[in-house]
Amino acid sequence: MEKIKTKGYAAKGSILSSLSYMNFERNAPKADEVLIEILYCGVCHSDLHQVKNDWKNTIYPCVPGHEIIGKIIQTGSSVTKFKTGDTVGVGCMIDSCGACASCKEGEENYCEGPVGWTATYNGYMKPKDKEFNTYGGYSDNIVVKESFVLAIPVALDIKAAAPVLCAGVTTYSPLKHWDIKKGDKVGVVGIGGLGHMAVQIAAAMGAEVTAITATEEKKNETITLGASHVIISSDEKAMEAAELSLDFILNTIPDQYDINTFVKLLKKNGVIVAVGLLGPYKKPTDNNEVAFHRRSVAGSLIGSIAETQEVLEFCAENNISPMVELIPIQEINAAFDKMVDKEIRFRYVIDMQSLKQEKE
Repeated sequence: MEKIKTKGYAAKGSILSSLSYMNFERNAPKADEVLIEILYCGVCHSDLHQVKNDWKNTIYPCVPGHEIIGKIIQTGSSVTKFKTGDTVGVGCMIDSCGACASCKEGEENYCEGPVGWTATYNGYMKPKDKEFNTYGGYSDNIVVKESFVLAIPVALDIKAAAPVLCAGVTTYSPLKHWDIKKGDKVGVVGIGGLGHMAVQIAAAMGAEVTAITATEEKKNETITLGASHVIISSDEKAMEAAELSLDFILNTIPDQYDINTFVKLLKKNGVIVAVGLLGPYKKPTDNNEVAFHRRSVAGSLIGSIAETQEVLEFCAENNISPMVELIPIQEINAAFDKMVDKEIRFRYVIDMQSLKQEKE
């Protein structure tokens, strides 16, 4: 099979979890696939978790990156949706079983097949074969099935749009699923890469948004993004005053936290959805707080391909854009350090043209 030479940055083991330059090969496009030259790639907090094997499922070498903006440079013989030269995106998935109930319903992100959906990097969601791996967008090209490729609206700035493909759809999907509409009182906990998108999207849906953050310095920026109210989570009086005030809460915190702190803010029949944390809460959910107000505690995982296309168009129509800092790939390890120290507002995007500086 014909091979495509590829440059990228990879973590080569959990002990040495920093990223470094790596040459590798991809298979040339099949009939239903396209070859994409990657122009920009967003840096997601999950990239950091995978590189460091925080979820104990990382396959090395690990080439992260699932917020990809690029240009098609080759198409397979049966491709009809796209042509050479099109500006396109690739998000968290590059395949799924296509046969299970979820896939048939257009919700590939909940694929129930034997190995689940295929992640843009790090292989299957439910791996049977640990040797199977996929390499993501911290590279100069990628080959993807056309049905998992997204069209990028002309109105979006391609230098900033990459985070919409993960942070955007991860927050849009639950807001859509729980039918957020004009007048709903929505809380967004954690104003980082996910949260700053959630504030903008919920506000554009007509919700009255309350942002809840641990960082006083983000208050003015959050109001600019569309929040009507900002609560500093360490302010006990403000948190107490906000109890029983919200219809829906989207919690984007990526690390362990006490969910009960935020459940109390919900009205009767309110829903709180975790989209940042993949793992247990710091403390068990107090069912007194849940049952006595018929509240619901839920979770949501990224979004479908259709929803990803929807959120791209929604952002274009509503002039929503991630706030990003553009960096060369050579600065990725320093960027990871700043993410750990919470020194980034709000998302890094890698200019993949910087890979051309690397020698073979």
